Amino acid sequence: MGDVIHFQPFLDALNTGVAVIDGDDWSVLFENARFAEWFPNDGDEDALTERVPELDRARAQARLAKGRPYRLETEVGTGAAAASLAVEVRRDPTRNDNALLVECQNVSKQKEAEYMLDSYSRVAEKHARELQKEKDRVEKLLLNVMPRSVYEEMKEFGMATPQRFDAVSVLMLDFVGFTEMAISQDPSALVAELNDIFSAFDRIVELFGCERIKTIGDGYVAVSGLPEANPEHAASIAKVALRMRRYLQRRNASHSTQWQCRIGIATGPLIGSLIGVQKYVYDIFGPAANLAARLEAVSQPMQITVSEMTHELIEDEFDFAGLGTREIRGFGSQELYRLDGEVRTGALCSPHSIFGD
Repeated sequence: MGDVIHFQPFLDALNTGVAVIDGDDWSVLFENARFAEWFPNDGDEDALTERVPELDRARAQARLAKGRPYRLETEVGTGAAAASLAVEVRRDPTRNDNALLVECQNVSKQKEAEYMLDSYSRVAEKHARELQKEKDRVEKLLLNVMPRSVYEEMKEFGMATPQRFDAVSVLMLDFVGFTEMAISQDPSALVAELNDIFSAFDRIVELFGCERIKTIGDGYVAVSGLPEANPEHAASIAKVALRMRRYLQRRNASHSTQWQCRIGIATGPLIGSLIGVQKYVYDIFGPAANLAARLEAVSQPMQITVSEMTHELIEDEFDFAGLGTREIRGFGSQELYRLDGEVRTGALCSPHSIFGD
């Protein structure tokens, strides 16, 4: 111990707290000034366990018996003078007695740096989650106005190329007397009902692999065979139309407001293109779209009017009634048909489904 006392001035100048304790009773045999400052002797017994209450003596002895050091972290002082300390107790390999060496390091700066890094990491993770949430929201909004394949093309190349589709079936729907309903009914309630109906239509369209192109007021436009080719495009859009009508029939049976739709379906070539620079909208152009709009206009309430080309494609799969020949603006004389249902026995789907027919 005399050698240690000889070096007392040098040990007191260290920023590290150093002490030597008795391995039997854990009494403090020697300490430098920094150790005494951090762990002052305030009691009658000068034992390390009294000065460092967080120290687990039994655990420390178990580790020391295996030749391992015992480490713990503690905090001394309060307020601005508080310091985080890393304490290590180990056997002194230079001594033959049962003395133990205690070394204490001030790790406050390290703790502050770790806390700052942890805080920055949490902030970065939060920003990343918020950014991903915003990207998901934007993607959801864009997918509401354009097909996914068009969205993917625009995301990758910054633009979407107009495409021609030679075999597409188009459905146009609007509601009878909607203008009068908009004037006479509460706007909020009317819009809520229309939103409810269009949401159901969206599920029906998705169920049959079709695409809802847009809604215009009380008008609803859907297609099959665009942007992905579908050899059953006419049959798919016909099934959508029948289930839309069936949904409205079941809804009208339990609601005071009666929604009567008119539907036109036509088949032919189309051009699909993204329109706009700041406000995007995906729209369709061509004979099939124009003819579907004309057929919807001449339909009776809750009637599905089908073009001759569409009828030819699916006449063996569905029930039709001939409507005769009519002059259609821009298309001349056209043979029209009324779509009544599918040619099959039994229920189309579960009797509990609102989309059954």
